[in-house]
This record gives sequence, C-alpha cells and structure tokens, in this order.
Amino acid sequence: TSTYSSPAKSLGDPGITPLSPSHIVKDSDADDAVEQLFLVVVAIDFGTTSSGYAYSFTKEPECIHVMRRWEGGDPGVSNQKTPTTILLTPERKFHSFGYAARDFYHDLDPTESKHWLYFEKFKMKLHTTGNLTMETDLTAANGKKVKALEIFAYALQFFKEQALKELSDQGGSDFENTEVRWVITVPAIWKQPAKQFMRQAAYKAGMASPENPEQLIIALEPEAASIYCRKLRLHQMIDLSSRAPVNGYSPSDTIGTGFTQGKEHVRRNRQSRTFMVENVIGEIWSELEEGDRYIVVDSGGGTVDMTVHQIRLPEGHLKELYKATGGPYGSLGVDYEFEKLLCKIFGEDFIEQFKIKRPAAWVDLMIAFESRKRAAAPDRTNPLNITLPFSFIDYYKKFRGHSVEHALRKSNVDFVKWSSQGMLRMSPDAMNALFKPTIDQIVQHLSEVFDKPEVTNVKFLFLVGGFAESPLLQQAVQSAFGSRCRVIIPQDVGLTILKGAVLFGLDPAVIKVRRSPLTYGVGVLNRFVEGKHPPEKLLVKDGTRWCTDVFDKFISADQSVALGETVTRSYTPAKPSQLVIVINIYSSEQDNVSFITEPGVKKCGTLRLDLTGTDASVPNRREIKTLMQFGDTEIKAMAVDVATSKSVKVGIDFLNY
Repeated sequence: TSTYSSPAKSLGDPGITPLSPSHIVKDSDADDAVEQLFLVVVAIDFGTTSSGYAYSFTKEPECIHVMRRWEGGDPGVSNQKTPTTILLTPERKFHSFGYAARDFYHDLDPTESKHWLYFEKFKMKLHTTGNLTMETDLTAANGKKVKALEIFAYALQFFKEQALKELSDQGGSDFENTEVRWVITVPAIWKQPAKQFMRQAAYKAGMASPENPEQLIIALEPEAASIYCRKLRLHQMIDLSSRAPVNGYSPSDTIGTGFTQGKEHVRRNRQSRTFMVENVIGEIWSELEEGDRYIVVDSGGGTVDMTVHQIRLPEGHLKELYKATGGPYGSLGVDYEFEKLLCKIFGEDFIEQFKIKRPAAWVDLMIAFESRKRAAAPDRTNPLNITLPFSFIDYYKKFRGHSVEHALRKSNVDFVKWSSQGMLRMSPDAMNALFKPTIDQIVQHLSEVFDKPEVTNVKFLFLVGGFAESPLLQQAVQSAFGSRCRVIIPQDVGLTILKGAVLFGLDPAVIKVRRSPLTYGVGVLNRFVEGKHPPEKLLVKDGTRWCTDVFDKFISADQSVALGETVTRSYTPAKPSQLVIVINIYSSEQDNVSFITEPGVKKCGTLRLDLTGTDASVPNRREIKTLMQFGDTEIKAMAVDVATSKSVKVGIDFLNY
C-alpha cells in the first residue's frame, strides 16, 4: 500500500480533472534559455576509484587540457587522475584529497589515525542507497559517520579550487567562478535522486546555484564517452577485431605512437596534457550511416553502464535507443574477490580486525594489489607478487600466534604462495580467477542487451572507462561479441569520459533525444465509470460521482524525450468555485500506472496555484495548463491559469518528498 491516501479525501478539496479531450502540445522551441557566455568549460570525472578534471577554453575548443600531474602517484599506475579519497580532521574539517589524503593518513601514528576520518570509494553509496536523502550518511574508515552531502561537497569544492587555481596560474590573473561552465559526469544508470544529489552537492560547493542552474551540467558518463568517440581518428584507437589487445599505454607515451607530427602534434611544452581534437568526424564515424547503432560500454571502478545510441544525420546528433542499463560490476568487484581470498587464507575475523585496527596499512595493501591488478593479462605466465605491509605480518602473528607463512601453508589455497621476500606470490590463474566473477557479469549483461529488439544490428562496441584498460576484460568482450560487431577501444581509454564531458560542455545540444527513466504524471479526478473504475475509488461530491487517485500520464518510462521538450496538459478545477488549486506530481518506474496509490509510485513535486483575489468574471470552466519540461537531468513543472496568466513553477524533487 502506498503512503498517499486519496487526495480528494485528504486535502478536502475536489482536485482537478482533465479538460476533454486531453491534448498534448509539443513545442521544443519555446523559452530557450539565453545562452550564457562562459570563457572556459571544466569537466570533472568524479569516479568511484579515481577522479580528475579537464578543461577547454571556448575560444579554442579544439584543445582539451587534462589537469596538471598530481603529486605522489603510485608505482605502476599512470596518474592522470587522482584517487577518490578524502581526509577530514578529527574536528571534521576538510584536510586533503587524493594522494595527499592517502599519504598523510598513512603516515599518522595508529593511535592518532583512529580519530581522523578517511573516506574512499564512497561514490558507490549513491548507487546502492535505496532511499537517498540530503541526510544520508557515509561511514569513514574508523567507523564514524558523516553526512554524504558534506563529503561530496568537500570533494567538488577541492576540484573547483584546483581548477580555478590552475586556470589563474595559466592565465596570469585570477579566474572567477562565474566565467566557468562546470560539467560533472555521473553513471547513466543512477536513479534520479542520485543525479539530483550530485547537483545539490555542487551548489553547496559553490559551483553554481539554484538561481543559476545552467552553469552546471550533469552529464551521463556513456554519453560523454560517445561524444568523444565520434571524433576519434583511426590512429587514436585500438580495433580489437584486427589486433591483439594492448595493455593500456605507457605513461611516457600518453597518446600512442600513431600520432603524426603534423597538426595533431601535442604541445609537448605543457607536459603533453593537451589533446588536440580536430573539428572533424572521425573515419570510423564516417563509416556510420543514418540510423546505425552502436553500444558504449563504460566500465569504471564502481559501475558498468551500457548505452545504445543511434546516429541521426546530417549533424550526426545522437539519439539514445535503449535506456541505460548496467550495474555494480566495476573493477571494485575484483578488489572484493581479493579481500575474500585474504579472508579464506587468514580468516575473516582477522581481516575484519585488521581493517579496524590498522586502517592505513589496509589501504596500503589494497594499493599494492591495485598495481598488480593492472599487470594481469590473458597471456601472462610469470607470477604476480603483492607486498604485505609489515604491520600485517606483525599483527597477524600477535592475533593468531603463528606466522603468515604458516597460514599460507595451512590454507589449501594452492595457487597463492609465500615468497622469501615477504610477498604473496599469486599465479596468473589465481589473479585471473579474481577477475572472473566481475567480467562474467559484464559479459552476461551485455548478452542480455544484445538480445533486445531495439539493439539489432549494432555496428560498433566502444569499450571505455578505467576498467576497459584491463586486457582480461578486452579479451572477454572481444571473444564474446567480436563476431557481432567491431569492438573498439580509444587509445587513452581512462580519459575518454573526461574529454567527452568537455566537448559536451562546449556544445550541450549534441545529445538530442533521451529515454525517460521514469513515468511522470499528476493525480487527478475522473468521472466515475461503473465497471471500469474500482468501487473503492468512488467519491461523490455535490452530486457528481468521481474516481479519485487517477494517475494522468505526461510521459512514460522509456519513451523518447527530446531535450528541452515541453509536454502540456489542460485541467479544470473539479469544483468551479475552487480558488486554491493543488497539483501533485508523481513518478514511477512502471510504464502503465493507473492510480497514484499503486506500489512504487512516488510523489516528486507539488504545484500550488492560488487564484484568490483574481477577477471573478472567469469562464465557468477555468482552464489550468500544466507543463513539464524535460532538461538535461532536471525536470521543471509549471501550472498556468489561462484566464489570468497567473503561474507557479516547481523543480521535480526526488530527495525531499
């Protein structure tokens, strides 16, 4: 049962009823926002495991600059991005972010470190929390809780300050926030509350404000990747169908060898952080014809997102064909398998205790694992060594009374050995086994997507995101789907989303049609029809028989919506003398919803139109127009009294109802 009782009974007013015939006006050209002029677009790829930013000046859109190198990278990990880790002081004030946070936390004495609040991989909480609100908490490594909104705002504020500082240093004068258009990327499979949460955190960080929402675009990660892939030239990608998988790229050779010295020449003097994006459609794209389809598989640390797009010529606009799907199958799954393996060898009780008592050493162990994880490859024959922190060996001996070496001998995990240098020695098969569950889930999910009718004859599959650097994942996707389409990986695959997000910020109109993730509608009264309407919904008012709680649909889940499109419906007060009109807006993940009391229907907005004091000589059937406009990740609703032009506006809100 739903928490909403029948509005007719609860509000004590007769509500609204559709003016027949219910008509839809689509007008996408109305009230286009006046384009603000920003000097620069800064995109932030806020990832589960690592984050980064890139920017481009609107006067020089073909140059995308990836942020400065970060201090303190990890051995064996190319550090164009920084770990998504944040440290707060014992007084809960922001201390540091990224490598700095990790290293500082690591160097604290264990007696002290337990008072500091260290957070990592916290972005997944937004995906996994069912009833996300502004009050949702995150748990630090020491078990203390802090509001998620504060942590996200601190992280975004850190990036905002870093980017503005870099822009100011480069330009020689202070850069103002007002001159920047910000783009933040989020997984397409996130539910609406999580997308709205990100926007609220950005407002709290001072990037934009509710009065000036256009300054911030929330972009969907696979869409950003898609926009970048359109511009790829052949030498900027690896076509898996024609050659063996390559393990990522070496940091010394960020762009790949295929670059000619001509006009694509990267300006080396900026530590080759500048990527030239020619204003052309890449060769691969020119092979695509009107209506061709391709899949973007964005595999990151936390989630894997799949989106099917279709090309619309002549401009090559993108149209989303099948709503984004995916799940928590990111590379974190591999870390989780490693943790399970450690529990198997050393005991779950010990691992749990170790994480609480020596949180910094645990972080260290996972870093050591991370760099070996990146060395895993299908054809690897030599073992992978993972250094165990001294305090792990020491604490284990205290905890169990025998050595780590003894534990390894005793556990019947035969493919993990102890090496005399104090390392865990894993056979390649053992490492590959840690990847298997996660990769199997990705392949399984992709197979399901390929079987959908909307997804027939897909020409290309673009594999992007940090996890796409894994040769194991590359090989699995190629062998499963290589016969159905060409599997393509952009050369600097970990930065694809970041660069695409910059291009999106420079030209937000490139994505034209999206699929609505939810069904939206308003609660209305309809004339009661015997036999059609359930008797418990009957309400008799002033001799008229009404059916209450009717869900009057504006748009259905999975319906195509052009960005900026407005859907309009007309209503009239059920009781002509009524002067305060309350319109409640509801959403549901189901396509066919009849009543607002059905399970899964959630209220996400209220329009309250007060017509007291307006001229009494209105027509006997007052017309109230209700409009919903579908923006990038925001939806705005508005009600207008046609006779007096009085209106009221509201943004759809998934966090506060």
